[in-house]
This record gives sequence, C-alpha cells and structure tokens, in this order.
Amino acid sequence: MALSRVNASIGTAAVLGLADVVMDAAPTTAYLMLGGRCVMDCAFCAQARSSRASALKLSRVTWPEFDQAQTLALLAQAVERGDIRRCCLQVTVADGYFQRTLQVIRAVRETCPRYAGASPPRFPVDAAILPKDMAQVEELLAAGVDHIGFGLDAACERVFQRIKGGSWARSLALIEEAAQRFPDRGAVHLIVGLGETEREMAEMIQRMHDLGLIVGLFAFTPVRGTRMENVPPPSISTYRRMQVAQYLITNSLACVGDFTFSPASQLLSFNFPRLPEILADGVAFQTSGCPDCNRPFYNERPGGPMYNYPKPLTSQQVEAAIEDVKRET
Repeated sequence: MALSRVNASIGTAAVLGLADVVMDAAPTTAYLMLGGRCVMDCAFCAQARSSRASALKLSRVTWPEFDQAQTLALLAQAVERGDIRRCCLQVTVADGYFQRTLQVIRAVRETCPRYAGASPPRFPVDAAILPKDMAQVEELLAAGVDHIGFGLDAACERVFQRIKGGSWARSLALIEEAAQRFPDRGAVHLIVGLGETEREMAEMIQRMHDLGLIVGLFAFTPVRGTRMENVPPPSISTYRRMQVAQYLITNSLACVGDFTFSPASQLLSFNFPRLPEILADGVAFQTSGCPDCNRPFYNERPGGPMYNYPKPLTSQQVEAAIEDVKRET
C-alpha cells in the first residue's frame, strides 16, 4: 500500500484541478479512496476480493491515483475557495487499512484545519470504514473524524447474509453501541435494491434514525465484473418511495408505523395529508447522507434515470419524481 499516493473520485479530481472533466454537477465533498482490493466480498462491490472490475472503480465512479501531498494541498485551496465543504474517505478492508486511515485523517486535518464561514470553523472529515470494534471507533474519533460511515448496506439479515456475509448481529451491535456512546457522530449507508422489501427498508431507516444516525440512501448499481453484474437496479418508483420514507422519517415528520403496506410489503400510502406540500421543493429526491455529500452520478448514468439528484431539482423534475412515487413498479 503506497503511503504517498491516494485515489480520488474523478469528480473530486476535476474540482481540485487534477483532471479535465466536463461535469453537469460538481461534488461538494472531496471523496478519497484508501486501501485497494478488499478482503471482504460484498456481491455488489467493484473492490470485493472476487471482483473482476477495475481496481480504480467504486460503484460507477472511476478513482484515479494521485500524489497524496499534492492532492491535499489542492484540497486546501478548494476549501478556501468554497468549492469543497467536506472530505469523506472511502476505505476498503485491505492490509494496514486502519492505520493508513488514521494517517490520512491527520494529514487532512493538518492541511485543511479550518475554512471561512463555518461555525465552528473546522473542516469536516468523515470516514466510510469498517471498524472491527469500539476501540477502533474511539481511535477514529480521537484522530479527528466527524462522522463514521457504517456500510451496513442491507436492510435485513436475509439480504445481509446473501450479499455481504459475516455476522449481522455483530455488525448491528457495533453500530448501536457507537450510536449510543457517541451521539451525532455516526452515519449508516443503506442500499435499495439488494433484495429487500419496501417495508424492510422503511423499517431499517426508522431503526437507524431512532438511534440518532444519519441515514444515507443509495440505489443498487450493477457493476461489470461483480457477482451482481447482471442483477437489475431497483425500479425508480421503489426508490422514490424509499426516498420519501427516508425524508419523512429522518425529519421526524412521520414514522414507519404511519405507513400502509400491501400484503407483499410494497409501500402503498404514507398517510401524510401534507405530502404534496412537503415534496414540492424536491429536497426529498436529492442525495441523502452527511451535509454537503451530493456524490454526483455515483449511482446514475449521465442519461439517467436519476436516483439521487446532486443539485436542486427543476419544477419538471419534481413533478416527474412525484409521479414516480405513485407508480406501482
């Protein structure tokens, strides 16, 4: 593992001036990837140990490698310009990954200690990582991480065992203990379309929100070379309903117990009279997760469909998204 090199998403590289890329929407968070090919074998992941995908891929995004010192120096300049408002490390479970993560966290903290206009004036640094225990959670927070992003991904044990493997109970226990001991310092990633029902996903969103965790919603994206390369992504209607459920739940406007589901566990009604008014600004259909995390085209092809909008929607896009919510499939 080269300690002097770091991978950056192609959009991040463009914002930093490391790549010349035409972008419809620029990332407002700098995404850096650490680790390399993972020892884990998640069926959907380009970095999984059995994956035949490029080592420079994560989801649909290409992550070229750059000199770390140059990258962080340019990151500091982008922060000063106001182009970047957060840094998120995407960490695979490779040899030495944890110490490497601590090293990069400290390097970012030293290079980008603060930025104008923030309150408090501290540049946020997050890490999407798999800590093995609470001791590692504590080390990450002590090193200066603002949020730890737990990649639970699956909405239920049935899907977790089939797609990820390992211990569902242990994974949940670590997330729950971290949330209880360190309030407001955790986030959880959930992927729609891995084989769960709409009820199972809505119930897991509620469970994570009740723990005080930020919920980042992703759409499953088939990537060539992975075990799930031939599995279709979720229907846009299912994803739109999960976006609305996530928005209502995480903003404490409604809870999963208010919703009506079909016998097949499809979400039929939110039973929320003010729903058109709440959805009118389109925010529910924008990328969800930590503040300023818009991850453009992480789940989408440029030609669509747009699962997560990385910037405010037009009125026509809002109307189309609301119509998608009403569709059965």
